[in-house]
Amino acid sequence: MRYSASHKLETKEKLLQSSAVSAKTQGFSTVGVDALMKAIGLSGGAFYSHFSSKDELFSSIVERELSQSLERLSGEGEQNRARLERCLQHYLSMAHVEHPESGCALPALGAEIARSSDQVREHAEHWICRLQQNWACILESESLAWAILSQCVGALVVARMLVSPDVQRSVLTASAKEIGRQIAGQNTE
Repeated sequence: MRYSASHKLETKEKLLQSSAVSAKTQGFSTVGVDALMKAIGLSGGAFYSHFSSKDELFSSIVERELSQSLERLSGEGEQNRARLERCLQHYLSMAHVEHPESGCALPALGAEIARSSDQVREHAEHWICRLQQNWACILESESLAWAILSQCVGALVVARMLVSPDVQRSVLTASAKEIGRQIAGQNTE
């Protein structure tokens, strides 16, 4: 039985969605093709009608997830410091710590991206640089945009490494406070 082209696209979309959630919660390298396919109700052999390799799937996940992060963090519409500060407040939240599956891919997949092929890293670089450029326009500083981007990702990684919600909140609160000072141009307490 042959499936329609739309069925194949829908299946590929389900695989991408399911695999992205799995990657952001469990890590990508820890899950095999069979498990990825089983999660959407198909056999492992069907994988290769959608992707030539697991690396190609990861590249597609990185592309998709980082483009979505860009949209959430600096999408269309009003681009100003107040909007950026609201985005950063949401980014540095316990909800983001507790639900990596629905958040930014960088804190969840950054280490795996760093160990990936040049192609995957080039996809990541493209989207990270676009986000940094959007923030640089708002902040009127290339270096401040890089610093805040790095601080946000790092704060989330550190908070997720910790067990105690109180300590996690402290990391997020301190990071948000310091980033707020940087944005305001203040260097003193």
